[in-house]
Amino acid sequence: MLLRIALLTLSLSVSGIALGAGETALMPGEVIQGHAKLEADCKECHVRFDKEAQTTLCSDCHKDVKADVLKHEGFHGRLEEKECRACHTEHKGRNANIAVLDTKNFDHAKTDFPLLGAHQKQEKIKCKDCHEAKKKYRDAPSACNACHRKDDKHKGSLGADCKSCHNERSWKETKFDHSLEKTRFALSGKHVDVKCSKCHVDSTHYKGVSHECVVCHRKDDKHKGQYGKKCETCHTEKDWKKIQFDHDTQTKFRLLGKHELAKCVSCHKTPLFTKEKTPTTCIACHRKDDVHKGGLGEKCATCHNEEKWKSAKFDHDKDTKFPLSGKHATTKCDACHKPELRAAAEKLATTCIGCHKKDDKHKESFGTKCESCHKEKDWKEIRFDHGRDTKYALKGKHEKVKCIACHTDKLYEQKLAQDCISCHKKDDVHKEKLGKRCESCHNEKDWKDAKIDHGRARFPLLGMHVKVECKKCHQTQLFRDTPSDCVSCHKKDDDKVHKRRLGNKCESCHNARSWKAWDFDHDKRTKFMLDGGHKKLDCYACHKKEVDDRFAVPRSCVGCHEDDDVHQGRFGQQCERCHVTSKFRTLRK
Repeated sequence: MLLRIALLTLSLSVSGIALGAGETALMPGEVIQGHAKLEADCKECHVRFDKEAQTTLCSDCHKDVKADVLKHEGFHGRLEEKECRACHTEHKGRNANIAVLDTKNFDHAKTDFPLLGAHQKQEKIKCKDCHEAKKKYRDAPSACNACHRKDDKHKGSLGADCKSCHNERSWKETKFDHSLEKTRFALSGKHVDVKCSKCHVDSTHYKGVSHECVVCHRKDDKHKGQYGKKCETCHTEKDWKKIQFDHDTQTKFRLLGKHELAKCVSCHKTPLFTKEKTPTTCIACHRKDDVHKGGLGEKCATCHNEEKWKSAKFDHDKDTKFPLSGKHATTKCDACHKPELRAAAEKLATTCIGCHKKDDKHKESFGTKCESCHKEKDWKEIRFDHGRDTKYALKGKHEKVKCIACHTDKLYEQKLAQDCISCHKKDDVHKEKLGKRCESCHNEKDWKDAKIDHGRARFPLLGMHVKVECKKCHQTQLFRDTPSDCVSCHKKDDDKVHKRRLGNKCESCHNARSWKAWDFDHDKRTKFMLDGGHKKLDCYACHKKEVDDRFAVPRSCVGCHEDDDVHQGRFGQQCERCHVTSKFRTLRK
């Protein structure tokens, strides 16, 4: 038999007939009806001499199975790796079943839908109950609602996610998380034990049930709706009759004293939570108790308290901007808070002048700030400290001067100058020649007691000048007209010796220590050095004439030695080119 097949194959190849036709001739049997269209071409399912490639060709056609294998999902995705032909054997005829499934021993846990609870009871639930005939097993629905639609008493109003309440053990056994994460109404207190049907009257519509307490507890509302619908403000889920409302923390009106004992209806006479709000002012409830008839305003709490209406306590120091001190503390209220002012709704003045205008002997020339000088202890006692309260401290005789001596006009309108000359111009014997800063010499103790620091003047006193009396130099009290050059005072001393031959700059040689002690270095302080025979000469040998500037003496040789020039000017005036200073007749070599 094998020899016949080999010869047949060889003959077909030699004759040029396609090899595929030969393979078809060798096919062991017909394929199933679903593969019939592929039967004529073996390479659709087979690769020559490569059995391993067959599985790849199967998955190329069965893409849904291939996807499960790649994702490790579904039944095929959870199987150990095997070749397709290990379970699905072909060529058994058109009507053969190549996908045989042992339903009794099939492990449903290897699918995407493991059987749990009542689903495991095969005596009650059959495969056909979920897997319809002539449909792939993988196409069976996994949603609860697909099988249990008839059991859904909610008629779809709660959606198709049945497992959020039901479980596989028993459809009638339900468990629902009523927390805020799942609903908008968490069950607490006695609500936990209440049956669902008590609130959810219509089982087909669990959603949309009102959260307001009054919907279920309207018959328990003894307030008849006057306190609104927010029952939870006072009542709790633990006990309807137990009230928990803290008026102090939950409102802007703390209950103190006798207010704690007052009944709610005493103040809340109109329905709560409406546009008409309950007043929080004392006068709203205690207008009949106001013996002041509104004269002291409507802020009753300023004086009265909740402990006892008639027990009034008012701290003027803390409760107003006008603390009472001195004689104000013993003054009666109506002395300032007069009925006519209250009737006119005028604000009470807090300035001194408001009450003490008749006591103002200054006629307001010192302004209206009486407290600057006067005190509450005694109106006549003055407490004004000019050194502390102003920028001009009073010293010496200024302390005894009357205020009006300087403040000749209204205090807060007149700006007084603080310089001495403004008040003491008539006392200035210097006629402003020494400027306007009188304090440089004078002081407040005694105007005539003047002391000047001559070191700050243009002529500091040094040496013997310190002992000289002022009048020796200052002939008048103008002071500044006194000359500062030496010769003005020492002219008679110059006439005795120099007779103006050395000029008028006495300070060039003399100093203030002693007129007779003088020192002059001709070499350093002039442009004419004394050397040779010049050193022995007397000053007046050259400085012969009376001059204003002693430096006007000629420096050329011929200026002094013109009579000694035997050359009679023929060799010029630069004698020093040939002669030396030690001796005129000695010539340079």
